[in-house]
Amino acid sequence: MILVDWQLLDRIERGHIKIDPYDKKLVQPNSLDIRLGNHFVWYKPGTEVIDPYNRDSVVAGVEETHAESFILNPGQFVLAETLECIELPDNIVATIEGKSSIARLGVTLHQTGGWIDAGFRGTITLEMCNVNTRPVKIYAGMPIGQLVFYTTERAQNPYFKKGDAKYLDQRQATLSRYHANRKGQ
Repeated sequence: MILVDWQLLDRIERGHIKIDPYDKKLVQPNSLDIRLGNHFVWYKPGTEVIDPYNRDSVVAGVEETHAESFILNPGQFVLAETLECIELPDNIVATIEGKSSIARLGVTLHQTGGWIDAGFRGTITLEMCNVNTRPVKIYAGMPIGQLVFYTTERAQNPYFKKGDAKYLDQRQATLSRYHANRKGQ
């Protein structure tokens, strides 16, 4: 079941869903708007292959900045953080969706990593891309997306209990940690 506005307000106010910083005005009929943080990470153009099992190749050729705004060029891919840090209980999951007003500028918010497990804690890393033919300027603090929350049965092994939770408590745009997996899994 998707949580609606009054359910979101209730669960946030009772501390079942934690949002920091929290602004009640960001609660929408079926979602919570999230804002863009100020940390951006991107790969410099090059021909070096990124091997997801090789940490050195994942972190090679990376640039990052903390800035109040960022110009997202046509075709550019950038990781960004959310301003909000969230904490989910063991019976609520969330998905992240782009705001249509931002999508209409050609900015995608996530490539395929839009699922947030029950028990997740931390900021959310956004996988942004500009599919427009013109650059788009984005600003720290602007509403950039929305979280949709779903109730589930209680997870037996929520994200915060998993020994291999690679992104638990992340606090900025985080590169892939796929290399922590073993090949064949």
